Amino acid sequence: MSSQAEPRVLISHKEIAVRINQLSSEISNAYRDKNPLLIGILKGSFMFMADLVRVLDFPLEVDFIGLSSYGEGKESSGKVRVTHRPGSEVRDRHVLVVEDIVDSGLTLAFLREYLLKKKPASVKLCALIDKPDRHQVPVTIDYLGFTVPNKFLVGYGLDWDEKYRNLPDICVLDG
Repeated sequence: MSSQAEPRVLISHKEIAVRINQLSSEISNAYRDKNPLLIGILKGSFMFMADLVRVLDFPLEVDFIGLSSYGEGKESSGKVRVTHRPGSEVRDRHVLVVEDIVDSGLTLAFLREYLLKKKPASVKLCALIDKPDRHQVPVTIDYLGFTVPNKFLVGYGLDWDEKYRNLPDICVLDG
């Protein structure tokens, strides 16, 4: 990757905020009386999850899981590993997984199986971004922010080799 590559805004922070408010209404209708457990997938989902949780106005719990299928490159290795386990009890809980981006779907397929073994009351997915052209396995996204083309994205928690997470917008990184 050339060091000259400059990120270009694809989705502005204002557009993200508007969509998060819309998603919070949908999620509130489904979970208001369920005291759900929101599990964010580290590291990329932290900004999205923080902004989402701030606009949800009902009791909930938050935890995180670390999963990795990327090394230093732009392509998934296809092999998922747990790098951080959630500490919360999942059994009989309504779990809402919060993900930054759905790419191949392999990470989410792995996580779904991982969580179902713990016998939750339900497992649903809220994703900020979906790249349907990249799916290698079927993925059901219950609450979706944006569908995007197959471009490499950074910003708003998304990174390339741990860089660009702090950008306020979702940007395309050409190079």
